[in-house]
Amino acid sequence: MAEDSDRATRLEAMYTDMAAHSLEGLWRMERKGPDVRPYLWQWDTVLRAVTAAGEFVDIPYPGERRAVALVNPGIPGALGSTHAIYTAIQLVRPGEVARAHRHMPNALRFMIEGAGVSTTVEGERVPMYAGDLVLTPNMLWHEHRNDSDADAVWLDGLDSPLVFGLAAAVYEPFEDGFLTETRPEDHSGRSYGLGTVRPIGYEAPAKGSPLLVYRWTAVEPAIQRMAEDGADTEFDGVSIEYVNPGNGGHTLSTMSCWMTMLRPGEHTKAHRHTYSSVYHVHRGKGSTIIDGQRFEWAERDSFVVPPWTWHEHVNASDSDIAYLFSINDIPTLEAFNLNREEPLTENGGHQQATSVFDPENPN
Repeated sequence: MAEDSDRATRLEAMYTDMAAHSLEGLWRMERKGPDVRPYLWQWDTVLRAVTAAGEFVDIPYPGERRAVALVNPGIPGALGSTHAIYTAIQLVRPGEVARAHRHMPNALRFMIEGAGVSTTVEGERVPMYAGDLVLTPNMLWHEHRNDSDADAVWLDGLDSPLVFGLAAAVYEPFEDGFLTETRPEDHSGRSYGLGTVRPIGYEAPAKGSPLLVYRWTAVEPAIQRMAEDGADTEFDGVSIEYVNPGNGGHTLSTMSCWMTMLRPGEHTKAHRHTYSSVYHVHRGKGSTIIDGQRFEWAERDSFVVPPWTWHEHVNASDSDIAYLFSINDIPTLEAFNLNREEPLTENGGHQQATSVFDPENPN
């Protein structure tokens, strides 16, 4: 007994000495990552917060942007929807200009509502319409402008949790506040938004995708043609990736964007993967079952599928198509050879839903 007591005393002294010198034994360290949880933000709730912010928060002061972040409850301090992806709903009111700045995180905008709205990137003004995806690759000057008489609202997506985690965040305000238009309006869209046609002599604004906008008017008929030709996956319905037309790669260096069509009554099979995804319901209603919990969504809702969680999608309508826009961190995982995926093989590839997510009582 005395020997055991002496051993315990010496062991505790060892741990105390290690802690005093910022050391720790691997055998005592927990090997787990951030607690990214599945979650769903209902549009009515988000819009209420965004509308209230429009009454109290002016731009450029007290903030550069009037954006309400969709914060994962498992990692609240990180201000991310996942450990790698930040999403928010941004509001620009009539006549407002969110002045120019640039930053190391890549950013994108998925337009929800508004007309007469634009994002200017490196001197190129890009009009924004509902369903459009607009890119602002890292360290490009950009500003947002609403020249209409109605509010403009869109979904922001950034890789800022990843960039901050790597201590690589750089932010710079534009010295003159507002950008001068030095390139023709929608130049990249008219030059590179033509499918397989590539203009000779075109100079992209900077590294990254030479295309700054992907028009919904081009995406919707393309995905419908794919559906008619029978192109689908058992896990993701009919899905397309917004591809960088310059190199055929992912949308951005750290994030990929998808649009998924779920045909009337479609119920996909379940799978899981090491990348995380944030979904925004562009159209339709249905549900996504995540690790046995049903998340019921409607148009303009947003939800998170964490890494390595079983999930499957259901279109609740027997007559209407559902469209899900999503952002994932596949490019980052592929860069480190960490991307892995596997199907659910039990129960015909479907989960048993044992509970339904309640936004008013999520725990």
